[in-house]
Amino acid sequence: MASDAASHVTVGALSAIFDDTKGEVREPIVQCVQIKPLPPQANNQERYRAVFSDIANYVQTMLATQANHVVTDGSLRKGCFVRLKNFQANSVKGKKILIVLDLEVLADLGEAEKIGEPKPLEAKGEEEEKTQPTTISSNGFYGSKLQGGPPQQPAQAPAMRGATASAHATIYPIEAISPYSNKWTIKARCTSKSPIKTWHNKNGEGKLFSVNLLDDSGEIRATGFTEQCEMLYDVFQEGSVYYISSPCRVQIAKKQFSNLSNDYELTFERDTLVEKAEDQNDVPQIRFNFTTIGDLQSVEKDTTTDVIGILKDVGETSQIVSKGTQKPYDKRELGLVDNSGFSVRLTIWGATAVNFNVPPESVVAFKGVKVSDFGGRSLSLLSSGTMAVDPDIGEAYRLKGWYDAQGRTEVFNSHASVSNATNSSIKPDQFKTVAQVREEQLGMSDQVDYFSMKGTVVYIRQDATWCYPACLSEGCNKKVTMMDEGQWRCEKCDKSHPKPEYRYIMPVSVSDHTGQLWLSCFDDTGRLLMGTTADNLMQLREDDPTAFGEVFQEANCQTWDFRCRAKLDTFGEQQRVRYQVSSAKPINYSEEASRLAKIISSYNLN
Repeated sequence: MASDAASHVTVGALSAIFDDTKGEVREPIVQCVQIKPLPPQANNQERYRAVFSDIANYVQTMLATQANHVVTDGSLRKGCFVRLKNFQANSVKGKKILIVLDLEVLADLGEAEKIGEPKPLEAKGEEEEKTQPTTISSNGFYGSKLQGGPPQQPAQAPAMRGATASAHATIYPIEAISPYSNKWTIKARCTSKSPIKTWHNKNGEGKLFSVNLLDDSGEIRATGFTEQCEMLYDVFQEGSVYYISSPCRVQIAKKQFSNLSNDYELTFERDTLVEKAEDQNDVPQIRFNFTTIGDLQSVEKDTTTDVIGILKDVGETSQIVSKGTQKPYDKRELGLVDNSGFSVRLTIWGATAVNFNVPPESVVAFKGVKVSDFGGRSLSLLSSGTMAVDPDIGEAYRLKGWYDAQGRTEVFNSHASVSNATNSSIKPDQFKTVAQVREEQLGMSDQVDYFSMKGTVVYIRQDATWCYPACLSEGCNKKVTMMDEGQWRCEKCDKSHPKPEYRYIMPVSVSDHTGQLWLSCFDDTGRLLMGTTADNLMQLREDDPTAFGEVFQEANCQTWDFRCRAKLDTFGEQQRVRYQVSSAKPINYSEEASRLAKIISSYNLN
């Protein structure tokens, strides 16, 4: 079998690939003699290294991420035979390496022990090394830094603004670019372009702008300073595809300024060549790595991710003052939901907030949002992030179909409620009726007691205090006092705001078949029970008192699964138990039926 397979191997192909004088090698067949994962990368992207042999020689290769599937599905194994369909040949200090962009495992040839005694490819001397194909590193492929520092940079070629696409016959993937690369050209789509920013320091002043560039293999950020800013800012247009050719400085990415996972970023230089590509359709439009809203609870704080959801509600533009710079910033809060059954608050900033005019129930995809854990999971769109309304992607169509079919009538859990419930250590088996809560005197001891209950809202007092004016400063939520018209003072922040953000603090009467309790509900539970924000409800009270009262009436007779804490509080000289809602969710009838069936089965029916 091995001899039959050997007859299919393209002997000498690897040597020819690295020798320009031997002509182009098309789709050679080689044997895989080793495959193993690379050390974990900073962006947690799985990478694999393989060693391929053509019987005469062997060479190390790095699989591009789009080829990972042949490893993860188990088809690429030691001893198998493959056809290399698309690859790039590279050399660093005499070490030769292939970056394999596409390959086909030839299952019909089977597997075999290593055929022959292939030898490693080696450079023949310093002069030959200078004529090797374009140098590309592999994000730490060799496992350590090159001795003697990076290779010398080539002499800068004059800029050729009139170059044609034929000059870019060899296009390198973005993921292959590193500080040890030279003489490369990428073809990439500009997915984001920042406004021009100015900077000042002891050495002078200047301006800069940045773009995010995307191809099939990955993304990278590129920045132009002062002269390059003036030269290239108008060249780049969001959504268009460009050829970008070195010289262009490659350096370690400054993660605080970028939401991309690439370890490197580019800085445009005087002779960097940028030209718009004639073919605009062979590069992806945008690359998302979505986290569902329901999964945000398991995402680590300060992580940058992408989300997509239905725009459920849009808050008004407000303004906060930075504690560090004392500069005002415009902000707007959005409510997103998806088919995981959860909602999340997402804050947008600056001009994006002021100019936001997307209608509710649109599908909106956000790239580059920061995950916060204040009051449960919430999101903030970074300045380097982007937003796409009703994007032409499968996830958007599926989400829209779900929402039209059933999502419009669903009630969603908020991450704030889940977080509070988690922090309170509530156990699912502590289900109580109202009578049990009173008989067991929950909350009457020095310890806080936690319990779950199924209750129906029978009355919400709209003539009492059901909300309060809160501070707009991020993370504050303290009550503010109106000093003058348009001046709301927060003593904690020592600031004044043009208006407050109203938040729920509602007493709600709930009943079950055994009795009645008054529960205290905070903002997240209030939004769920009332179906709108306290801000919106306060405005409705001024605009349409009748509609305002109807909102309270519609909240009555709704049954919820409440999770509560009972604690003894002192009011004046009198002590009484306060029952506070930690979270609420709609009744899950499957779970409720199972719970009742267990209760029935616990009785002895002899």
